[in-house]
Amino acid sequence: MKKILLVFLMFSLAFEAFPQTSVGFRAGYTSSSYSYQPAANFRSQSTESVVRPTFALVVEHFTSKNAGIEMNLQWITLGFRQINENAVTLPENRTEFDYLKVPFFASFYAGRSGRFQIKIGPHLGFLVNARDVQREFTSAATPEIPTYGGPEDRPNRFMYGLNAGAGISKLFGKSTLAVEFRFAYDFTNPEGQDRIFDMNSTNLELSLAYLFRVRENP
Repeated sequence: MKKILLVFLMFSLAFEAFPQTSVGFRAGYTSSSYSYQPAANFRSQSTESVVRPTFALVVEHFTSKNAGIEMNLQWITLGFRQINENAVTLPENRTEFDYLKVPFFASFYAGRSGRFQIKIGPHLGFLVNARDVQREFTSAATPEIPTYGGPEDRPNRFMYGLNAGAGISKLFGKSTLAVEFRFAYDFTNPEGQDRIFDMNSTNLELSLAYLFRVRENP
């Protein structure tokens, strides 16, 4: 976590050297799900999605008229739901992971006061907390994903992946309002004890951002 905060500070100081920079915040909802392979001789399985709120601090810099770079310091919750459809009561296993995530974007814009934008870039992150919200069944036919919220589970803390986004924004003087849709693929396997062969996640985000210009072109 200290490393992520240091990266955020370094980028913030670097942006101060440029003439047109905006800072602000972003909030919305994310829907995440996992795919996993219990063992090498099992095919990949998919889980049900988990929907949770997300929010972020945003630093955006224009490097040219229609292009820029952006960094977020984001709090995001990823998770999975497994439902036993063979049981009458539909018991459920559910686990959630809280991450401090730092996405980096190259941004491209079209338009002036009303703009269409697309973004793409990698992300890094650190697992702050893992919790097993529900554990209601076990399956002998297809092993379920193990627990991650217990003291002996020791999940991997580091996360990394790729992001892409698109949205529209509107300028109001020095202020900007933006609505954005993002897709992220995370390569991280939270398993740290080889209890499961492979695991990764995808998530979709819908968010609203407010930015204020703190430095302008001379």
